[in-house]
Amino acid sequence: MASSSGVWGIEIGQSALKALRCSIVDDQVVADAFDFIEYPKILSQPEAVPEELVADAITQLLERNDGFNEKVVISVPGQTGLAKFFKPPPVELKKVADIVRYEARQQIPFDLADVIWDHQMMPGSVIEEGYALESEVGLFAMKRDQVYKQLQPFVDADIEVDQIQLAPLALYNMIAFDRLHERLANEAFDVDNPPDSLVLLSIGTDSSDLIITNGFRIWQRSMPIGGNHFTRQLTKDLKLTFAKAEHLKRNAREAVDPKLIFQTMRPVFNDLVTEVQRSIGFFRSIDKQANVAGMVVAGNTVKMPGLAAYLSKNLGFEVDTLDRFNRLTGDDVLAIPTFRDNAPTFAVCYGLCLQGLDLAQVHASLVPQEILTERMIRAKKPWTLVAVAALLLGLIGHYFLTEKNWEVTHPDLWDGAESVVQQMSSYSNQHKTEDQKLEAKLTFLNALGKEVSGNAERRLVWLEALRAINGMIPRETFPDGEMPDAKNRKPYEDRTAIHITQVETKYFEDLATWYTEPLKQRYEEEIVNWEAITRRKVSEEMKNAPGPSGPGWVIQLTGFHYYNSPQRKGREGSNHVRNLMTTNFLEKPIVLPDGEGKLISFTPQEFGLSYPLLLNDDKPTTVTIANPAYDAEEVLKAQTAIAERDFPEGKTLSDLEEIVATEPTLQVLRLDFDYQVVWQPNMLTDRIEAKLKAEEEAREAAESEAPAETPADDSVAMGSQ
Repeated sequence: MASSSGVWGIEIGQSALKALRCSIVDDQVVADAFDFIEYPKILSQPEAVPEELVADAITQLLERNDGFNEKVVISVPGQTGLAKFFKPPPVELKKVADIVRYEARQQIPFDLADVIWDHQMMPGSVIEEGYALESEVGLFAMKRDQVYKQLQPFVDADIEVDQIQLAPLALYNMIAFDRLHERLANEAFDVDNPPDSLVLLSIGTDSSDLIITNGFRIWQRSMPIGGNHFTRQLTKDLKLTFAKAEHLKRNAREAVDPKLIFQTMRPVFNDLVTEVQRSIGFFRSIDKQANVAGMVVAGNTVKMPGLAAYLSKNLGFEVDTLDRFNRLTGDDVLAIPTFRDNAPTFAVCYGLCLQGLDLAQVHASLVPQEILTERMIRAKKPWTLVAVAALLLGLIGHYFLTEKNWEVTHPDLWDGAESVVQQMSSYSNQHKTEDQKLEAKLTFLNALGKEVSGNAERRLVWLEALRAINGMIPRETFPDGEMPDAKNRKPYEDRTAIHITQVETKYFEDLATWYTEPLKQRYEEEIVNWEAITRRKVSEEMKNAPGPSGPGWVIQLTGFHYYNSPQRKGREGSNHVRNLMTTNFLEKPIVLPDGEGKLISFTPQEFGLSYPLLLNDDKPTTVTIANPAYDAEEVLKAQTAIAERDFPEGKTLSDLEEIVATEPTLQVLRLDFDYQVVWQPNMLTDRIEAKLKAEEEAREAAESEAPAETPADDSVAMGSQ
């Protein structure tokens, strides 16, 4: 059973410390352990000492659980940090960081040296050919002193924190993984027609986080109202102590007069609804196309009877309580009553665990870089010492061996032998020089002879190229040999033929100057698209090729086709060109005469064709073309016959009306495209020689792999003769 190491997600709340440990087992997120430690007092109470209460809670957490040498991810309240989302202009992907740095200076009202910040590109961003087009970038920041303040309890407890995340973003990671995963995995984000948005309201002790997201885009706000406001309202109106009011709020249904309790808390209910409505209204004002379809409420305050129903009634859409997690397994934790009763308050911890397991959409972290650098250096120190020690031992051993050899080596013993060696070396060099001159002369004569005798082949090279490329262009075949009626018998959108309107060529001394990095990325994307469409695989040799080099031609074909019916999802438009033309240029044999009256077949690669590439990936457009079934003279005759009631022989009124109704033009979808392929010419004799050599090597390899006959087999064979 495959599993990953665990991750602890820890949230230090105002009323309790929540911790959840998760791991991946058989591709599922499993809850392995949890802890819920309530403080004796709420941290925001005047008489409370937050540092001591949090330290005691962490000490209890360490005493109850093992394994805090694993990855730890913590959250910080949303109001202590900054989360901004902006849309950069279309720009190269490598320049996004510069734009974010500029945006950080504009958005963060502090010196960047006093701030810990990070950024990332959000889901649904469109990246094509190394350019970020329709994209959104999230910028997350927090003051440095606040970060260290949040880390201090864990430093005191000797717990290393690996990642820090804002609580609202941890909630987004949870809802994106647990409720919106199918949308994120299967749908592409359409800016003009975004999917429905979901509101996630996490009601905390003193404040609440409101997140509105459709999975691809996020908007969040912290609201200054929480569960304590209900308790204070009871304290104020019913003259109770804070502890009694808190108990009464949690057990309102068991009170002597439940109706009085709810009437007392009604102003806080109204304030909460007002804040939510104002937040949703502001969101709709900045995103006119957004549609809010529902709400999910988290936090232990949701256990208050009637809260979800009250919100649903006043907001006008369905409100669900987050009392379970759809994609979290692990019955050893989920079945425990303490976890089940407090499940709504573990949403942040769940989102933190997902980030630690690399399953979150937002993976930015606010851990200071100096802390990460210090940990990296500390981890590498032992290996550095081992390497230095090994190097020192090697140098010492080398010194002693060299010294020993030097002691037994004397120049006087080797003078005579060195003189003889130098004479022989000089004599050898003279012969080598003469041999090089003769070899250069032979090479020149061979090249001259090949030039003289090869002119006949060279004259045929372009004819062969045109014939080969012409054979790669898909054509329409008709069973009866006649062009069918475009409208009735075979519509244009059912014709697979590709029409080439222009062929251009350009020669390159070195094709590497043509095969630039953007073009390389485009070619790799085309190969991936072709494999997905045709369900075939290119060879590893072709996939890992470094690119064309040396002299050669780039042939560009400009053309169009009508095979663009919307009903052929994945087979129309550019995919039709890939399915037919790219397949032909990769696999279709090229049959040519061998000069002796026979035909011989070559692969496109043997002929010198490589790197087929559809340059543009556009959408089909509607064009108007002449209707081949329309005959103006026939229409005029039919109109005259109808007017005069003089029907030609064999024609009925309906036949003539059908002729008159024939439209002179047709509206069809047409895709125009540019297509390039590399051609590095080679002579016919060279191709045939290379082909025969390859066949011979293959035959020899097959013979070497064939099992040899045993002596017993030989004797049986001789006996049978």
